[in-house]
Formats: sequence, structure tokens, C-alpha cells
Amino acid sequence: MNTRFLSRSLTLRARLTLIYAGIFFAAGVVLLAVTYALVDQQLTGMGPKVVSRAQIVAGPGQLPPPVALGRAAEMYVMTGNGDVLSGAEAQRWLLDQQNSLHQAAMTSLLTQGGIALLLVGGAAAGFGWLVAGRVLARLHRVTDTARRIAAAPAAERGLHERIDLPGPHDEVKDLADAFDTMVQRLGRSFDGQRRFVANASHELRTPLTLNRSLVEVAMHRRNASPDVLQLGDTLLEINSRHERLINGLLLLAGSENEITTRRPVDLADVVTHVVALAAAQAEPAGVLLGAEAREAPTTGDALLLERLVYNLVENGIRHNAGEDRWVRVATRTRHDGRAEVTVANTGPEVPPYEVPDLFEPFRRLSSDRLAGGKGAGLGLSIVRSVARAHGGDVTAHPRPGGGLVVTVTLPAA
Repeated sequence: MNTRFLSRSLTLRARLTLIYAGIFFAAGVVLLAVTYALVDQQLTGMGPKVVSRAQIVAGPGQLPPPVALGRAAEMYVMTGNGDVLSGAEAQRWLLDQQNSLHQAAMTSLLTQGGIALLLVGGAAAGFGWLVAGRVLARLHRVTDTARRIAAAPAAERGLHERIDLPGPHDEVKDLADAFDTMVQRLGRSFDGQRRFVANASHELRTPLTLNRSLVEVAMHRRNASPDVLQLGDTLLEINSRHERLINGLLLLAGSENEITTRRPVDLADVVTHVVALAAAQAEPAGVLLGAEAREAPTTGDALLLERLVYNLVENGIRHNAGEDRWVRVATRTRHDGRAEVTVANTGPEVPPYEVPDLFEPFRRLSSDRLAGGKGAGLGLSIVRSVARAHGGDVTAHPRPGGGLVVTVTLPAA
């Protein structure tokens, strides 16, 4: 558990530095141990030597070498303080001096060697930190580019980013080139998808317009029977639903492009205009439409922002239910300067786990997933696309008692 936590909390640079330092300290400890063993063996092998003299004198401050004479010879030693020792006493003194010298040499080796190992190891760790930083600097460029793409208002809008990593052809260069190739192919795929939707929608609008004209001509004939009129109404309703679907697809394809030309827009003016337009739709449905339009300046495309608000209001009217039906729209400027528009409505209970799916194209509530369900499932998808194209965001949560509360935030003016 602790190892897993450390591996997640430490950066790759820190882990590489720890590996360098660990290997260096391990090698240093092994080297110090081998040196200790060799010096210990060398000092231990320095035993007494046989000489032919019967008297060995050690002057003050000098340590005589151990001496072993013949069995009949006598040993004399003068210590540093002037005392003269002989025989076994002199031999014991020499052995004590030899042991003291051995112990002092080994202690000095361990102490000074350990200090030197710590100093050089610290310097090696610092050098390893610098080397790891230089090695990983190119990898950070790959990471920064991937983050910029992920932080784009919509993923496909950041696919124009490229790493274009300079330097030698190594593993990091190969990774960057593979990433650029992948992003390029994804960008082409998204562009082709948008072009296909736009072209297909344009091609479908012509036959639908022609069908509507033919049905209306047949219905307005003087000899049109009631069955023909009823069939014409049904066909016109189906045709109108298909037209709304195609118009929604066209708008969705167009709103996924990032807004490049921005003009000042006050969401309060947009909401006032949309509420006036939607009143004709809310009254027959028995929905009370209200607005609290406070100043909320932002920048962007006024037509797209009007469509954003209209989709939210229309969605609240269309998916309303209950005896006390209402839709309330409010705008305000937040404390951070961003503009905000909120649309709340009564309606059926919305499970929290289904809210994220409502912003996906052609997604509706479980109760509306029928061929003749309300709407085409593109309203909130267009809202999200327009908001992201303006550098904003949209959130939603179920309202207590039924219905939905949708909030759109846009950049400050």
C-alpha cells in the first residue's frame, strides 16, 4: 500500500534520481566493504619478525615493530614514557600497540570513508536530478501538447496541435512523431465526419421541401376528400419533424467550429428576445414562461447564442408535465466576471445518471425513446456545442420535484 502510494506521488524524475542515488550508494557500500576487508587482512598479516639482536629499544613517540627472538634470547622494549619492559611483558605491550594501531586504522577508514561516501553520493544524486530533468524535458513537451488538446473546448478542436519535436531520432522522438501522426488522422476523421453530416443534411433538405410542397398542393385541391386531408396532415407532421432533424444536424455541424469572430453580446437581451418568441409556443402548452434578465455581457456570435437559449427554453416547454407547469430563465454576471444563463422547468423526474446522456446527440429519456417521441434528441447537444465553441461550459442537474435545471457559463466580455 505504501509502495503504491509513493509510486503515484513521486514524479518520474524523482524516481529516476532515487534509482541513480540508490545504485551509487549500493556500489559505494560494496567498495567500502571490500576496502575494509583488504586493509584488515593486510594489517593482520603484519606479525612479529625474527631478529638476531637481543635488545630492541623504542624511542619516545616511536612504535617498535613486533619482535620475536629465540627461546634463549631476552626482549627489551623502551616505551614512549621511558619505561623499559622485558620478556613477556614487552611482548604483551607490543601486541597491545599493534591491536590499537589496527583498531584506529579501521575506525578511521570506516568514518572517513562513510563521510566521503555520503558527500559524493549527495553530489551524485544532484547530478542525477539534473540529468533526469534534461532527459525528460523533451518528454514534457509531449505531455504539454497532449494536455492542450485535452483542455480544448471540444476534443476535436485541439487536433490542429502538433508536437514537432526536434532533436535526434531516439525513443522520445519516435513517440512524438507517432503522437503527431495519430492526432493528424483523428483531425482528418473529425473533419470528414462534419463534412459528411453537413453535405448529407443539405442533400436531404431539397427532397423534403419538395415533398412538403406536393402534400400541400394535394391538400388544397377543391375535391380533396377528408381522408386525403387527414393523410396530408400526418405527412406534413412527419415531414416537419424530419426538417427539424436536418436543421439540427446542420446547426450542430456548424456550431462545433470554434468562434473566431466575436462581438459583444448581452445575454439579458438575448433572453428577452427568446422569451418573447417562445411565448406563442408556451401558451398553448399551458406552460407559464418567466424571465429574470440581468446584465450578463459576453462575446461571441449573437445568432448562435440566441439558438442556445431558444433550445433550452423550447426543451423546457416540450418536456414539461404536471398541473403547475412553468419555465424560468435567469441571467446574471458571476463574481468572476463570467456570464451565466440558467433555465429551470417543471416536468417528469429525471434520474441523475441519465443527465450526462441528454447532452449526447439523439439521446433522450427512457420514456421518450420512441419513434414518435418529442424532439430529435439534438437540442441539448447543440447547446453544449455552442457553449464550448464560445469557450464556455454547460451543466445540468435534476430539479427536486421533477424537471431539469440547466446552467450555461460563458467567458466574460
